Amino acid sequence: MYEENIRALQQTIQTDGVIRNIAYHRLPDGTLDIDGNKKIWNNALAGFTVTPLWEKGAPGFDGRDPLQTQPSIIFVPAPDGASNPPRGTVIVAHGGGFELRTGCEGMNVAWYFHQAGFNTAILTYRLKPYTRFDAIADMQRAIRLLRAKKEELHISDAIAVMGFSAGGMLSGNCATHYDAGSPEAEDPVERFSCRPDACVIGYGAFSMTAFPGPLFAPRPTKEQLEENVYLSIERNLTPDTPPFFIWQTNEDDPRIGMTLAWELQCTGVPFELHCFPDGAHGLALADGHNDLATKIPHLMHWAELCAEWLRDQGV
Repeated sequence: MYEENIRALQQTIQTDGVIRNIAYHRLPDGTLDIDGNKKIWNNALAGFTVTPLWEKGAPGFDGRDPLQTQPSIIFVPAPDGASNPPRGTVIVAHGGGFELRTGCEGMNVAWYFHQAGFNTAILTYRLKPYTRFDAIADMQRAIRLLRAKKEELHISDAIAVMGFSAGGMLSGNCATHYDAGSPEAEDPVERFSCRPDACVIGYGAFSMTAFPGPLFAPRPTKEQLEENVYLSIERNLTPDTPPFFIWQTNEDDPRIGMTLAWELQCTGVPFELHCFPDGAHGLALADGHNDLATKIPHLMHWAELCAEWLRDQGV
């Protein structure tokens, strides 16, 4: 069943226009067509075997946005099928500012790491008007679900979370907010840990506190301050935090990644940081098949380095 997702993903990738235009589909007045973006993504999902994260529906999913489907994953097995011993899985989270979805940071990246020998899972998480906390709950559930289905999927417990821009922020949040599962939970999926074994952030190590807003911006409330601290990756590190792979470009302000790397070093958490000289925000694999139609050969090396790093982490 899941092997069919390999063929569906390859076919989707080959239909380059669908993926490239998914994020920046615009209305005649030039504004982003957010509803159109969601429709394109939903149509793309129709060719896959999609696994909902909750069989009976996600908690709090109330249909407030009829163009958002139930949060889900598309599981894509490694190219050689059932390996022995079983391998880990890379969950791939697209960007889009928690408002829309980018195909190049989701499906294209998942295809690359599938070809590199990994099991991959493309995450469809909740966007606005749902909250960042709903998106975190979705990725946490995806981690638990993969571990709960490891016998069926013939995978190991090793899970890496990988995201870009907003998806990178989401991945970092799930690498710093997790639990070991609840052994007595009525829902068997909730008995599994949601702690990832590795975290990959592509140009998304944003902080809600290290780089505050304009000097004369309205004073945040106590609740907003507490939320900002919770969502700031570097403010929630512990010695138990999993290893990080971070890549940025100097053109996209490397202080973002450097700030997180500094705090990881101070906390004693292993990390690898790459700051490439050129490249705008949102380049995904930087292979030309992205929303900006940009190819930067030197920047493309991040994916090869990352694949090697993931193998070293046991994924």
